[in-house]
Order: sequence, then structure tokens, then C-alpha cells
Amino acid sequence: MIPKEIQACIFDLDGVITDTASVHAAAWKRMFDDFLRSRPDTSGEDLRPFEPVDYRRYVDGKPRYDGVQSFLESRAVSLPYGSPDDPPELETICGLGNRKNKEFQRHLDENGVQVFPDTIAFIDGLHQRGIRTAVISASRNCQPVLRAAGVEDLFETRVDGVVAAELGLPGKPDPAVFIEAARRLEATPDRAAIVEDALAGVEAGRSGGFALVIGVDRTGHPDDLLEHGADVVSSDLAQLLED
Repeated sequence: MIPKEIQACIFDLDGVITDTASVHAAAWKRMFDDFLRSRPDTSGEDLRPFEPVDYRRYVDGKPRYDGVQSFLESRAVSLPYGSPDDPPELETICGLGNRKNKEFQRHLDENGVQVFPDTIAFIDGLHQRGIRTAVISASRNCQPVLRAAGVEDLFETRVDGVVAAELGLPGKPDPAVFIEAARRLEATPDRAAIVEDALAGVEAGRSGGFALVIGVDRTGHPDDLLEHGADVVSSDLAQLLED
């Protein structure tokens, strides 16, 4: 399943390498549901609870504040943007994003991080074939999550939310973070593969001209990934290396 011209493979973090996408989704739901319940019943605002489809469509794979803004726009809720320094109690886009991050950090502190064995086996197989690997993430928590999971040394380079902010790279579905990771691995997109579980991520891979876009289906929605640009979808990455 891996074409011979592939020189590099770029992995998303949450839901692909580490079992943290579900943690993110739960943290988003707690934060948004509490926020929506606190809103007055204002005409035009959709105050229904946050649903899994909302996570996939508006939040998953995007920088934190972009996800807040995208979801609120879908519900016709308007808030000031604020500043990344806003406290979690402040009702701004940044404040809500920081509130969600506080929930996520609490879970990590209490429960640690688990990895997906099929992804680790897949990466080991790529390394045996001489294929270089990088990790990307919209999250600013990427490095501590990798370290907590004990897999930091599997990747030559990391382009996460911290690096993207330093370089001024736009978030997914823009392919900028993938292109930067490929550049660091000395590979052009037409010689690189990406591995993603987010709709915004597979869209980025397709628009970036990557040779192979692998969708990882952990939630039972393979057709969504295919429709948004995945070349192949798998729930077990290790199978993609079978001869």
C-alpha cells in the first residue's frame, strides 16, 4: 500500500498516534455544553448540546481558537475574539479555548496517555524501509503528550501549534504545517504521505498535493474521510505494510 516513491511520512498526533482525540472531544463537549447552558435564550442562537458531528465538522484538527470560532459561527453565537492570555473564565473565543485546554490538561494529569499499537507498528515498518517520519499537530500540547506517551524519539521533527505560531503558519485545512514538516524531512509533497484522522487534515493533504493521504478511522466514519480527500482509509495501520 506504500508506493516506492514515498520518502517521508507525516503523522497527525491525536487519534492517530495517541488515544487523545476522544479526550479532546470530551473536553470540548464539557466546555461547550456548560457555555451553551449559560446563554440566555436569545433569538437566533442555536443552544443545542455539542454533538460528535460538531467535533468532526468544526473542531477536530484545527488550532484551538479556530475551532471555537468555527463552532460558534455554526450556532450563530457571536463573541469577541479576545487574546490568547484571556483567563478561562472570560467569555471570549480565546477564553473558551483556554477553558477547554484546562479540561484537557486535567485529564492528562489524572490519566496519562495511551498510544495506538497499530500506529507504532506502522512507524517501525516505515523506518525499516528507510522512510523518514515527522509529527504534526494543531495542539500546543504536542511535545508533552509525545513525551508522556514515550514516543518522542520516533519522529525526526515536529510541527505543532507552538511551531506554527512561531512561523505564522495557518492551521488545517490549509496544508502549511504538512508542507513545512515535509521540507524538514527533505521531501517534496509528491514524495510524501500523510496520516490523518481529521476531516480538515485529509483536506489539507489533498490540497497540498501529497502523494498519499491515509485516513485513520477510529470512529466508524470511513466515508467522511474518503469524501474529504483520503486515498485510502484504515482502522488498522499495520495492515497497510502487509505484503
